[in-house]
Amino acid sequence: MATVARVTTSVLIVDDDPLVRAGLVMMLGGAPDITVVGEAKDGTEVMPLVDRHAPDVVLMDIRMPAMDGLSATEVLRARADAPEVIILTTFDADAHVLRALRAGAAGFLLKDTPPGEIVDAVRRVAQGSPVLSPAVTRRLIDRVAETDYDRRRLDARDRLALLSEREREVAVAVGHGKSNAEIAASLYLSVPTVKTHVSSVLTKLDLNNRVQIALLVHDAGLLDGQ
Repeated sequence: MATVARVTTSVLIVDDDPLVRAGLVMMLGGAPDITVVGEAKDGTEVMPLVDRHAPDVVLMDIRMPAMDGLSATEVLRARADAPEVIILTTFDADAHVLRALRAGAAGFLLKDTPPGEIVDAVRRVAQGSPVLSPAVTRRLIDRVAETDYDRRRLDARDRLALLSEREREVAVAVGHGKSNAEIAASLYLSVPTVKTHVSSVLTKLDLNNRVQIALLVHDAGLLDGQ
């Protein structure tokens, strides 16, 4: 019987604390389907290491000297074929996290997240799923002070106007945290059709993931209570 090759996810760890890096290397290295291909202690080291190792996922600390994780994420995610980025933070409602999500990060993890959940998050992000649930996204957004709210609302509504009526309905449902199956049931569509609409929304609006769809819908003021 032919054997099936195991798909391995490669990870770059970026943190200025050597103890944190060592802990993450040990944690991820114990997973048979994950390989740590490099370590960086500063944002300035990220791009050269990404060029050298082409990791699937980057675990990125926020607070680092010289170049912080936010700036590094923005530069990295602006590149073609950029790896997915998971932000590491000690704050669950940090305004910096919102900036990272807008830059295209796939989500964030608290540094005290249990090891098994960190390993699972890396796997999920490598498969294209955000590690930040829509419900957590909304709670995070609601706790962040927004000084340019009116401008962002107008910009968000202009962008959503590019969508068809059905795509807009799907986008709003994503903003409410509904799964594809739940969206299909509420809009009387098949799950494959919902997936097609979500992909179309991402393409038309030049977004990376469902988290960014939720952020845009929130900015447009289309969620309940806004």
